[in-house]
Amino acid sequence: MTIKPKNSNNPKLLALTLSLSITAGCAVVPKAITPQDHKAAVAADAQQLTANQAPVTGPISLDEAMARALKYNLDGRVKQLEATLADRQLAMANFALWPHLAANAGYMHRDKEYLATGLQSAVPSSSLDRNLRTADLGFTWSLLDFGVSYYQAKQQADQFLMLQERRRKVVHLMLAQLRQAYWQALGAQELEKSLEASLTQVDQALASSRTIETERLKNPMEALGYQRQMLEILRQLEQVRDELAQAKPRLASLMNLKPGTEFTLVKPAAIKPITLAGNIDSLEESALAQRPELKEAHYNTRLSSLETRKAIVRMLPGLEFKVGHNYDSNSFLINNTWNSAAGQVSWNLFNVFNYSNLKAYGQSQEELASAQRLAMHMAVLTQVQLAYRDVQAKNQQFVRADEINNVDTRILNYSHSATQSSAEGRLTEIRPSANSLMSNLR
Repeated sequence: MTIKPKNSNNPKLLALTLSLSITAGCAVVPKAITPQDHKAAVAADAQQLTANQAPVTGPISLDEAMARALKYNLDGRVKQLEATLADRQLAMANFALWPHLAANAGYMHRDKEYLATGLQSAVPSSSLDRNLRTADLGFTWSLLDFGVSYYQAKQQADQFLMLQERRRKVVHLMLAQLRQAYWQALGAQELEKSLEASLTQVDQALASSRTIETERLKNPMEALGYQRQMLEILRQLEQVRDELAQAKPRLASLMNLKPGTEFTLVKPAAIKPITLAGNIDSLEESALAQRPELKEAHYNTRLSSLETRKAIVRMLPGLEFKVGHNYDSNSFLINNTWNSAAGQVSWNLFNVFNYSNLKAYGQSQEELASAQRLAMHMAVLTQVQLAYRDVQAKNQQFVRADEINNVDTRILNYSHSATQSSAEGRLTEIRPSANSLMSNLR
């Protein structure tokens, strides 16, 4: 005798089992990227890093380096794409101001007839087909949604302007870093041979001194004192070499050149102190008018004000209008197509009790934005004052460095003629040589 499971032919049980099986089969599990896919993605990114860039065909001047950074620098490109994305979001926010036009269609099936008992007949009767097709085209406009979307669009417009100012700030900082890296890389380029020659000379002097110490040709204390001076000079020269060695890769990165790209820099015909155009008052006025941080702070104040207005609009009653055209395939209907219109007002009455809190929050937010703007205003004025005095100090330092360089050069020339074959004579030549190299770099 075969025993069948109870309710084995129950359609509901079968449907539930099938539904659970499908759900379990659609479960999402973590899937890590394979090493092959990661390697392929890295290779593709490496090709795109410097794609569509003009190759380096000659020595690079400061102006060309700045132009390359503005055109190819990846950080600047990221900020540009962020501004473009904000512009697209503004377009979508403006589109949200439009009313909603929705089209719907559907199909319905019943496994049994829809039966109803009327008052005029005791016999069950049907008023609905087993298979139905429905469709409607509805036009909906909400005054509350329009108000909220309007302020959101204005906020998105200010967000776009803020991103533009942030991009300007990134460009300013990038060009400042590029100028610093350019001069450091130029110093490394101009002094590379002299630096290596000085390092070789110090190494040879150290080797000779150690031989003298080992063979006890001189007092060991004198030899050790000489070695101590040589090692100090060697340490300074190696420190300068290591700092300058990082300048060229940093400059290449700012210009978005592939790491390891060989290039030379153009040395200016003359290096002169900086002459500032205008007095400190005109410089402060220019900074207050041009600094992107201040403009961004003004936009942030407007954003805070708009956020308060948007929150107040959300508290107002919602007024909604609907107009539509409908279709139903039910054969029992007299009219299978019809037009409809409706209006609806809704209002959360508890919003009335939250108005005072919302108003206080909005005022605090606007006061915070205003205080941040004033703090930024003071910071800009302070920066201009410090920068003005720093430029004056740097000009004076440049004049002194130039005078020291001229003196060190003459001392080096005299030391060449006075050099002896002894260790002391080589020290007399090596120290002025190192001093001349350092002053030239400054």
